[in-house]
Amino acid sequence: MNKLIASIFGIGYAKGGGTLAAIVTCPLIWLIWKWDMPGALLIVTILITLLGIYVGNKVEPEWGKDSYRVVIDEVSGMLVTMLFIPANLYLLLGGLLLFRFFDILKPLGIRKMEALPGGTGVMMDDVLAGVYGNIVLQLVVFFFKF
Repeated sequence: MNKLIASIFGIGYAKGGGTLAAIVTCPLIWLIWKWDMPGALLIVTILITLLGIYVGNKVEPEWGKDSYRVVIDEVSGMLVTMLFIPANLYLLLGGLLLFRFFDILKPLGIRKMEALPGGTGVMMDDVLAGVYGNIVLQLVVFFFKF
């Protein structure tokens, strides 16, 4: 079960699994926005992140440190990117691009997060990439009045 969750039901086995997991997260974000329940996206983000740390710890002994098969971290990072952002399809697409940009290039200390132990290290580099993507989106929303 831990491998199934860590790989988001096998997405992590596919080529480009990280990008695919982030893309698959977009409809989930859209649905949460449509529920129009304040705080729902934050609660889901926290739960997925904590679950990712747990399953990351469980699969690391067999799969190794930060295995490509673990893509629950991309789900968490994408969710963080979209926290407190207005429900807008263009912002969601922009968030996807920004998150993957920061996640792939790992600037501004993101790579250092990978050194954290176990599942925490697996998750925190993507969470920080999501934070950076969120900051850029917040600036876009502020300056362009979304």
